[in-house]
Amino acid sequence: PVNRFCAASNNRTGFLCDDRVTCVPASQVCDRLSNCRNGEDEQEELCGDVPNSLPGHLVFRCSNPTFWVYADQRCNGMNDCGDCSDEMGSSAACPPCGSEWWSCSPVLYEYCSCIPRRLCRDRVQHCHSWSDEYIC
Repeated sequence: PVNRFCAASNNRTGFLCDDRVTCVPASQVCDRLSNCRNGEDEQEELCGDVPNSLPGHLVFRCSNPTFWVYADQRCNGMNDCGDCSDEMGSSAACPPCGSEWWSCSPVLYEYCSCIPRRLCRDRVQHCHSWSDEYIC
């Protein structure tokens, strides 16, 4: 088997096309749109039984074993697993909030431990502690 691991934009996990140049972000593999010139990112052997047919480097298993996300959705700031295991779980191993993010733990709804700074002082509660409205 050919090693298809590559790093796409923002160092996100990707799938290397046959041309050995094009790196498709993990979440664009098996999305019914060919990103590789020969369509190898949409082939039946790769996409026939998602996520089991995908190479392991493209898949992140949530703490609830019935859920998974594409590897490039891990540590993206969004609660893709539904339980934040893709953002805060020990297997996710995410770095701390970046400069464009405010850290508040826990947060509500779509984020986990960091919210985009643009949501600070927007008169909407995003952190349980309201720190995004009073301190941020």
